Amino acid sequence: MDYQKYIYWQDGDMWLGYLERYPDYWTQGETQEELRENLRDIYDELTGGHIPCVREAAVLEIG
Repeated sequence: MDYQKYIYWQDGDMWLGYLERYPDYWTQGETQEELRENLRDIYDELTGGHIPCVREAAVLEIG
């Protein structure tokens, strides 16, 4: 089983979030479970080649 870290927060009645590796691609849900389902869907789209020119976050070692 693969795991991806995600950032999430509540804004009014909605839960918003994005995958840590793909901070430009936000999604939302009415519940935390719906948000997680939407995050799984967007992960599949981002890694399956369905979205062109995907931007990713990475860590660069300095020094």
